[in-house]
Formats: sequence, structure tokens, C-alpha cells
Amino acid sequence: MQVIERVRERSDETTYTAHHHDLLFKQLIHTFFKEFLEAFFPDVHQNIDFRHMSPISEEVFTDLHEGDTRRLDIVMETKLKDEDVILIIHVEPQSYTQSNFRERMYHYFSMLYNKYRKPIVPIAVFSYDHKRKEPTEFDMTFPFFHVLTFNFLALPLKQTNWRDFIKSNNPAAAALLSKMGYTEKERTQVKFEFLRMMSKMELDPARMRLIYGFFDRYLSLSEKEEKIVMEKVKHSPDMEKIMELPISYEEKGKRIGEEKGKKMGKKEVAASMLKKGLSIDLIVEVTGLDAKEVEGLRQ
Repeated sequence: MQVIERVRERSDETTYTAHHHDLLFKQLIHTFFKEFLEAFFPDVHQNIDFRHMSPISEEVFTDLHEGDTRRLDIVMETKLKDEDVILIIHVEPQSYTQSNFRERMYHYFSMLYNKYRKPIVPIAVFSYDHKRKEPTEFDMTFPFFHVLTFNFLALPLKQTNWRDFIKSNNPAAAALLSKMGYTEKERTQVKFEFLRMMSKMELDPARMRLIYGFFDRYLSLSEKEEKIVMEKVKHSPDMEKIMELPISYEEKGKRIGEEKGKKMGKKEVAASMLKKGLSIDLIVEVTGLDAKEVEGLRQ
């Protein structure tokens, strides 16, 4: 009986972690939607009319064959060369190992098309912890007839070279450095380049902390590694700008009292999320505040 309970606890923990992971990605891409496309899908970015952007309510799909329910992360209605289109960005979680992703992506696509009857730009973000090739094409064919070929755009983060983005001032790229393909020896260099990128951006404190929180979630350095980063900062021509950066609420907590500091930073993030019209449940999940505290931040 105890073994069963432990297995159940591990399963619940895995489910919670995957859900939290989904929410972090969703918040990052929602907040920096334009910058995300600019960094990773420039052809899409160049053709979209960002004056016409309308989020569509979350779409939930149930796969009866697999017995699974999945939620598309970003569904946005916009215009592409004066034509109404639907743009979907689906994040495949690091712990999600179900097979036949390309078939599931086609399933999401076809369900949305049946509902809205508009052209769709499908994008998948692979956030696996290890390099893993995923086909981006789904075929249905017979020896005597080819029925269809479905293609989707993809961002395989672990197969993406982080050095390709360090000269940009793109906040989405800065945050996602933490999920790209670096080696163990490069961890401190990635953190240093992240700080250097952030020092060149002009963002409000809430957005700055969102990026810090995302980065620290996926690239958390040891005390020894942090000292190495600080040595790099001391010898950098950007030292003064880096040292002036607002710090994440975790670091802030260490300076002004752990719990008090964390709560101050989290409330700033929560207030920013409220202004963007995001749900109370999402804000609670991302910040760790309770629902009453979040409600109290409404102006």
C-alpha cells in the first residue's frame, strides 16, 4: 500500500511540474508574443499585421484513443496580408513522452480548422531536456494514392545554438537561452551572456522579473558557478550596466528578508499579469500567491 501511495505521489508531482512548466511558457510567449516570433520565426513575424491580434480562449482537446487531454498553449487570431488567420503555438513539455506528436499536431490543426474555417499557421515548441529529433510532417498515403501531407513549423530548443541569439536585444530569446543547447561547461557563460543581454533592454520591472524567473527556473547555478559569473561580470565592459539590473524576486528575498522579498516581487508580477487580463488561476500557479492576495491587487 505504501509503495502505491509513493508511486501516486510521484505521478501527482510529475503532473504538477508539467502543468507549471506549461504555464511558465504560456506566460512568457503571451507577454513577448511579437518578440518570440521575431527571434525564432522571422518569416511569420514579417507577414503578420500586429495591429490585429486577438487571443482565442484556451482550446482543450481530448484524445480518446490515447486517453489523454491536452490544452493548446497559444491560440491567436490575426491578419496575414489582409487575410484572417489563426496562429497556434503549442509547447510540447519536457516530461511529455507520448509518441506520434506529428499526428497529434495534425489533430489539433484539423479540430481548429473545423471550428473556425480559417487558414492556420501551426507552430510547435519542443522543450525537452535532451536533444531529440521530432519530424515536422504528417503523411497519409497508400501504395495507390497520396491523401495528404501536413507540415508545421517547429522550434527544437535543445537543438538551437544559444550563441546565435546573444547579440540580440530580444527578451524572449534571452529567457529561452536557459532551454537551449549548451554544455555543462557553458552554463556560467550562458548566465553571463543572459545578464549582458538584459543590461541592454529597457523593460518595466514586472517584465524584467518574468524573464529572470523563467531563466532561473531552467538554469539555476550553484553558489560556486554564481561566483564564476560574477568574476566574468567584473571583467566585462558592461559591468556597470549589469550591476544596475533589477534582480529577480528570489535574489531580492535574500537581501531584504526571504519571505518578505519574495512576496513583494511576486505581487509586482501578479499585478502586471492582472493588467493583461490573465486568469486568476494562471496567476496563482505562476506566482504561488493565493487567490485572495491576487484579487486584492485589482485596482
